[in-house]
Amino acid sequence: MSAQNTGYRLNQVASDLHIDQFQREEFWPAAYIAGHARHNVSHYLAVSSPIDCVSHGHLGLACTVEVNAAVTAAHEAFLAWRTWPAPKRGLVIKAIAQQVAAQKHALARLIVLEAGKIETEACGEVQEWIDLCDFALGQSRQLHGLVIASERESHNLLEQWHPLGVVGVITAFNFPIAVWAWNAMLALICGNAVVWKPSEKTPLCALACVHLVSQVLQQHGAPVGLLSVVQGDATVGQALVQNPLVPLVSATGSTRMGQAIAPQVAARFGRSLLELGGNNALIVAPSADLSLALPAIVFSAVGTCGQRCTSLRRLIVHHSLIEQVCQQLCQIYSTLVIGDPRDAATLVGPLIDGIALQNMKNKIEEAILDGGVLLTGGQVRVGVPVGHYVQPAIIQMPRQTRVMMEETFAPLLFVLSYRTLDEAIALNNAVPQGLSSAIFTQDQREAAIFISALGSDCGLANVNVGTSGAEIGGAFGGEKATGGGRESGSDAWKNYMRRSTNTINYGAQLPLAQGVDFKIKTE
Repeated sequence: MSAQNTGYRLNQVASDLHIDQFQREEFWPAAYIAGHARHNVSHYLAVSSPIDCVSHGHLGLACTVEVNAAVTAAHEAFLAWRTWPAPKRGLVIKAIAQQVAAQKHALARLIVLEAGKIETEACGEVQEWIDLCDFALGQSRQLHGLVIASERESHNLLEQWHPLGVVGVITAFNFPIAVWAWNAMLALICGNAVVWKPSEKTPLCALACVHLVSQVLQQHGAPVGLLSVVQGDATVGQALVQNPLVPLVSATGSTRMGQAIAPQVAARFGRSLLELGGNNALIVAPSADLSLALPAIVFSAVGTCGQRCTSLRRLIVHHSLIEQVCQQLCQIYSTLVIGDPRDAATLVGPLIDGIALQNMKNKIEEAILDGGVLLTGGQVRVGVPVGHYVQPAIIQMPRQTRVMMEETFAPLLFVLSYRTLDEAIALNNAVPQGLSSAIFTQDQREAAIFISALGSDCGLANVNVGTSGAEIGGAFGGEKATGGGRESGSDAWKNYMRRSTNTINYGAQLPLAQGVDFKIKTE
């Protein structure tokens, strides 16, 4: 189906969002700082959709000047925002949720156009933003500390949490709204300001989000400098990382990116919150209910065209089931509708660009040289719009080889067999990354072992649920080369605050801790 007869385009979405700048399709702002657009027509890049590679227009690129201006405006806004009672800040977040809900489908369609996701996944991403607002609203009355028993008479020992200041957020193309929202909504409810550097592949999603939130901030009398966006390549991210007024940098992307960012932030004694690469495995045990396992495998492996950090890369199947599982997966893969994500029948949209496609081809070739057997897929899909469409691939491997140690950001699934649970867990853990993992089993003992300290070493360890599609209520993140960060739910809000321990003496004496006797003459 051609792009022309599948429905909406950018100007229609822009009209729904009431953003006139998008409708003109000329030069979009390089930055949006404290409610004002900043343009740069001398340094820009062409913005195109992965759906058909047709250019939307041109995006101005920010430089260090814009980054520093955004950080300065954010710091000034933070100084005022931190004085607002947290429940009052919560009312602003509530209003943001209402505005997002009203624009949910228009925002989802913008994600479809820029990231190439199918519309139901894009709607789910916007829903994550709404859900996170609900979570943050509740959290606004639960930013609690501790009262600790003091060893000294007439003393109180307390622990409080205070906002950090400016939070720098760097996000990737695959979740152009949700991951930023995880950070921004919690950072705002905690009393911080946010400067956002989005992927240059999905800049319009960022401009739309900041435009929407800025309107809400103005309506509620909140400082508009609380949220800014700076567009550009790695040099823009570098300026944000190195700015001493940014105590926390939250970055989502490749492991290599995290390895570059973390030392720079640490060198100035800042904090980094890293959500990096995944290389996720799913174990199919002998007792697995395949009516549950197969749909979970397929969604985890091909959802978002395999371009999630939680996408399934390695399938570890008990030897007694591997022939059946491979056969059924190949049959299901043959029915997948690949094409324009604006078509409601489509399940697999395009890869983000030609680099991703070539990388997938290279990994398939390397796996075959390692003894792998290509069971299905891997071919460029024809009969779809001009873009980077590919048939999701399954490769059965004789063992876990070097090609499987790296994350392939594409719908490429490696299949291995195992005989004992210990062997399967060892395969699960034998990669540098540690984000998501799963086991399908009806054996209570196997399930308990998998999520215990003896089992998966990943931040997410699921039972009878796939590797992809986490809820916002639980902290999201992974171990090892995934970076160790935690975002979204649980107590992730503490990442955006600083801890203060307070000792209060309400007595007439000055006893010292640990019974120290230090007598001095006061006369």
